[in-house]
Amino acid sequence: MNGRQDLTRLGALDLVEGYRDRTFSPVEAAEAVLRRLEAVDGNLNAFCHRDDDTVRAMAADSDARWKRGEPLGPVDGVPTSVKDVLRVKGWPTRLGSKTVEAARDWDRDAPSVQRMREAGAVFIGMTATPEMGWKGVTDSPLYGATRNPWNLRMTPGGSSGGAAAAVACGVGPLAFGTDGGGSVRIPAAFCGIVALKPSFGRVAAWPPGLFGTLSHVGPMARTVRDAALMLNVIGKPDSRDPWSLADDGTDWLAACEGGVDGLKIAYSPDLGYVRVDPGIAALVDRAVDGLEGLGAAVERIELDIPKPEEAFRVLWYSAAAAALRAESKTRRRFVDFGLSTVAAEGARYSAVDLVEAERARGRYAGRIAALFDSFDLLVTPTLPIPAFEVGLEVPRGWPYERWYTWTPFTYPFNMTRQPALTVPCGFNEDGLPAGLQIVGPMQADGRVLRAGAAYQDAFSTLDRWPQAGRSGAAEPAGTDG
Repeated sequence: MNGRQDLTRLGALDLVEGYRDRTFSPVEAAEAVLRRLEAVDGNLNAFCHRDDDTVRAMAADSDARWKRGEPLGPVDGVPTSVKDVLRVKGWPTRLGSKTVEAARDWDRDAPSVQRMREAGAVFIGMTATPEMGWKGVTDSPLYGATRNPWNLRMTPGGSSGGAAAAVACGVGPLAFGTDGGGSVRIPAAFCGIVALKPSFGRVAAWPPGLFGTLSHVGPMARTVRDAALMLNVIGKPDSRDPWSLADDGTDWLAACEGGVDGLKIAYSPDLGYVRVDPGIAALVDRAVDGLEGLGAAVERIELDIPKPEEAFRVLWYSAAAAALRAESKTRRRFVDFGLSTVAAEGARYSAVDLVEAERARGRYAGRIAALFDSFDLLVTPTLPIPAFEVGLEVPRGWPYERWYTWTPFTYPFNMTRQPALTVPCGFNEDGLPAGLQIVGPMQADGRVLRAGAAYQDAFSTLDRWPQAGRSGAAEPAGTDG
């Protein structure tokens, strides 16, 4: 192995290629990731559970398989982190909550985790989440605040903020996230990485997500193709999830090829009602121009569809109330105050309110779905603002109290259950990343990945690397870390 090559800078596909030709081994990759984790996580607080002995044992087993020429699957030996809301056999899944005891039997993997284990992935630890994944930033009573690797004064977003910060810094090229209102796309956009919220049911979930049919499990990575590779493994049905989609045999990695030439793309810069930071708007406009330059037929559209905020609020707050319903008054004292407040409001909604919210959701989903009678894809900003100060639910001076008011481009597509991808589209004048969101019709995950890969191939931001707290703004991508 080239002594100056930093294995933490390589993607999952690159690592597998190196294992195959014996340029380096899964053991070397795992050790590089553990060193990187040790170097940066004191600043980031991205990980909430580590088990380095297990990491090394899994990597050694993978190394032996590669030496025999018998890898278990396409991610054998790839370091992968798991968000602290998904079950990992033998590790505590505490949901970022003091109300969940670590000392119990953790004897089953979540379906997606099981698929990655069966394919030989090396689990490097569990990543931080706000309590029960309830908000769009990552801090919890149990683990404290996670920070953005591009600027430690800023939030990485949430609720998969630990995962996004880790991937952005090279602490594993793949990560599990979950997304009930933007929770893979928000932190991916703030941290300058890729994340996919697949079509609902594409990735089986068990236990059911705390936020019901708003919740999706999705891959997070530095490249669209790495995310597609991970989806090839985890995008399978499971009998424990009655909503899981049948496997149609699609190779999601192969679906990334083909470019955007000839695709009809609708561009909504504001969904009809969103005020976007000018710096973010300029970056997204430039990205859309780039898609057009690659051959897509782009049409800027003016949407006249009422925002689904009230319906989302009822669904989200009711789910929070259900999540805390069994907790005693004593234990509720240890719960995030914001979550308790949201749950208390949710408990006041009636069954009729919930049914009306679901009806409103259906009407909204139908209006959005009708767009795809005329277009292949819809693109928007992923977020209307850059990352803001850590430790806050909303930006300082924001006129609203709750997180979803600054994520108006993400939660609508949890309401519709459609696939939505965020891909990095540049940096603002403060050096903070921005994201381009690509949305497709239900089950058109491959089309979304195809457009994202085409854009990233032409306009990659991988030449920049966050310092994660060391001096300077960013490192060049080719140096040892």
